[in-house]
Amino acid sequence: MLDTLHGMSRVSQVLADRSARIRELKAQGKKAVGYFCSYVPVEILTAMDLVPVRILGDMDEPVTEMDTVLPTSFCPFLRNCINTVFRGRYDFLDGVVGAHSCDAQEKSIHVWKSKIKYEFYHYLDMPATLHPWGADMYRSSLEKFKSSCEAWTGKPLSGEALEASILAHNRHRSLVRELYELKRFDPPLVSGSDTLRILTAISGLPVDEGSALLEAVIQEARAGKIQADTQDKKRILVVGACLDALPLIRLIEDFDADVVMDDNCMGARTYFRDVSITKDPMQGLASRYLDLTCARTFRETVAGEFRKDHAADLETRFAHLGNYIEKWRVEGVVIQLVRFCDPFGYEVPELKDYLNSINIPNLYLETEYTTGSLAPLKTRLQTFLETLL
Repeated sequence: MLDTLHGMSRVSQVLADRSARIRELKAQGKKAVGYFCSYVPVEILTAMDLVPVRILGDMDEPVTEMDTVLPTSFCPFLRNCINTVFRGRYDFLDGVVGAHSCDAQEKSIHVWKSKIKYEFYHYLDMPATLHPWGADMYRSSLEKFKSSCEAWTGKPLSGEALEASILAHNRHRSLVRELYELKRFDPPLVSGSDTLRILTAISGLPVDEGSALLEAVIQEARAGKIQADTQDKKRILVVGACLDALPLIRLIEDFDADVVMDDNCMGARTYFRDVSITKDPMQGLASRYLDLTCARTFRETVAGEFRKDHAADLETRFAHLGNYIEKWRVEGVVIQLVRFCDPFGYEVPELKDYLNSINIPNLYLETEYTTGSLAPLKTRLQTFLETLL
């Protein structure tokens, strides 16, 4: 049964074994569905009484199973995630959902399918633009996903159940945003590492349980029970793809800095936009998930306009970062990518142009998604943080 621990004690308990609560729910007849990416519409899974579980990697675990199925010159984060799957870390899953957020994920999902058989498997195709025809295509893709879930579970998905799920996940996202608001204080009421621990914990819980945990954590933070450090620290924004591992955050914290804000798939990118409540819930889902602030989506300043305006283009693609920098009083930006991440790697020159244009110091770091790969970055990171005024 659900443990009676609350707040950060419950977070620590969940992180000690992310599968424990899922196994309890499975014993009650629930089914668990794994997914990699923020583009998977978890509202549909929740509405079908399925438990969404985000697949994460482990920087401390050596990749031993991948060289026979994926090349070494391949996203090390996804190699690591699939490696944990192949080694039995996610043997409690009943199904898996993939999304074409990048070519590496598409290849990984199909490798996964070829090696491990589940009751349920679905691959969600999606466009890389915000054009109207792309939106129509994505809406059709979501309808196929819904039908696939219905066929597997043997029950139809009602509009009322989907709307209730959307409301539950919107509330969940609003609580995460409330947690981030506590990081606007000086000093922040929640550290960067504790924020990531909390987000990792809720990524493997049913939405209502995750929301209850968030409420307890927020209450503790407001009471000053989480972040006891009052030392004046540099305020850092970390930008990247999926930052799910603590070692980099703790490396930054070791140099008298704190990650007060982020733009990555474990944090703000997933939680800072709700699904609009519309007469057609599927349309609300399609609009929300197609327009996440991800490098894989091509954003035109003016749809169909071929004349190029570099400054306007940068504003279209990165203005949300400027908003974060202003609201969270960010003093420096760390651009953190894993090697071979093409979508975000291609963004780096323009991203640095944007940050330079608004006079924000920034540093680009590339890792192999191992704790060992962080060691050579220490001097660069320390030097960068020491230059911040």
